[in-house]
Amino acid sequence: MASLSLNLSSLHHTSINPLILRCTPLNLRTPSLKPFSIRSQAAPVLSQDDLKKLAADKAVESVKSGMILGLGTGSTAAFVVDKIGQLLSTGQLSNIVGIPTSKRTQEQAASLNIPLSTLDLHPRIDLAIDGADEVDPNLDLVKGRGGALLREKIVEAASSSFIVVADESKLVSGLGGSGLAMPVEVVQFCWKYNLIRLQGLFKELGCEAKLRLVGDGSEKPYVTDNGNYIVDLYFKNPIKDGFGAGKEISALEGVVEHGLFLGMATSVIIAGKTGIEVMTK
Repeated sequence: MASLSLNLSSLHHTSINPLILRCTPLNLRTPSLKPFSIRSQAAPVLSQDDLKKLAADKAVESVKSGMILGLGTGSTAAFVVDKIGQLLSTGQLSNIVGIPTSKRTQEQAASLNIPLSTLDLHPRIDLAIDGADEVDPNLDLVKGRGGALLREKIVEAASSSFIVVADESKLVSGLGGSGLAMPVEVVQFCWKYNLIRLQGLFKELGCEAKLRLVGDGSEKPYVTDNGNYIVDLYFKNPIKDGFGAGKEISALEGVVEHGLFLGMATSVIIAGKTGIEVMTK
């Protein structure tokens, strides 16, 4: 109506033919309907990091205020540490003490204001949560591709409960079955001598032993937080007797620790595309 009033006032007192107002009808025609279809949308595909975070969040549900916690190392364990830091900052957890399994985890936890200590001061740990590189049907593990196997094994062996978090890609029918590295930490002295001996132990399994390097094309050996080297073992066939293999590796002089974590996990939380599965013995 404002537009109409403006037009009328502009025509007042002018000598023109009688005003004829023509109202242009609104376009009331029914618009032509276009055919449409409803397409069902597939559920979003979860990335490997999404699955790791799901497993981590489930594991942290077991954390209670006042606990002494073993804090693992690696990409999945990092999600656990993040979640614990978040719950502490919001007051949903309190009086937590963390025992980190690597310098990397120590730095992450400190940045999140998680109180930290050592196994020397807290020799009994209520719960450890860590990732795994391989998980077999007996809940035996390969760990240490992140380079922290020695400290991980010490902390997790001192824990009353040890929860493993992983995505479904870590499941294997037998240890070594992924074809990826099974690490052995060795002293720097005569490392090549031990590399040859380790490869010889598992010759029938098609084992290939390699010194772990820093990466990025560098020929510089990777050095652990403990000042040692890592020899990675690659198996063409899975290890048949994990406990026997562990004993043979440990019997070699100069071997510090191996990445076979046998009989240690109390439960394993696996995140897959169909949901969360909790495996227990």
